[in-house]
Amino acid sequence: MIGRWFSSAPPRINEAEREDFPVMAELHALSFAREWSEDEIASLMAGDGVFSLVTRRAAPTASRQPIGFVMVRAVADEAEILTIAVHPRWRGRGHGQLLMEAAMRRLYADRVLNVFLEVDGDNESARQLYERLGFKVVGERKGYYAGTGKNGGPSTALVMRREMTPPQRPRKGGVGAENA
Repeated sequence: MIGRWFSSAPPRINEAEREDFPVMAELHALSFAREWSEDEIASLMAGDGVFSLVTRRAAPTASRQPIGFVMVRAVADEAEILTIAVHPRWRGRGHGQLLMEAAMRRLYADRVLNVFLEVDGDNESARQLYERLGFKVVGERKGYYAGTGKNGGPSTALVMRREMTPPQRPRKGGVGAENA
């Protein structure tokens, strides 16, 4: 009974820490043809407006290593999902969606109005995830991803955007102030 509780506990999502960078680089390498080194991740994370969230297994006896991460850059009222990666063994279990939802909640609280991302047009599962989260295709970059398309040729990057509606600021004077 206790084992079932531990295995069904929702994953933990936390801010990425410096000691997570090597595993984040490994996860990226397992997910994309263009790998990012630990140094590249550290350099990106040092940039203004960049944050990263990691997902970890929740069981107290489980490894604390990340099994997935999302990296985001926000500037003014716009943000870009720089990358998202989940270990192949953990894909299809909702970790990517949980990471994206956590990132979107943070961006919403920060009053970001538009979130952009690029996705390989041939990556059907990623496209479906982003569409479920409210992203819409707003452009494309033909031949953007080298060697990832069908038949080993270049594939098209779809540029997707989600419009966010920030919470309303309270009006001065509170409720009914417009009648005063």
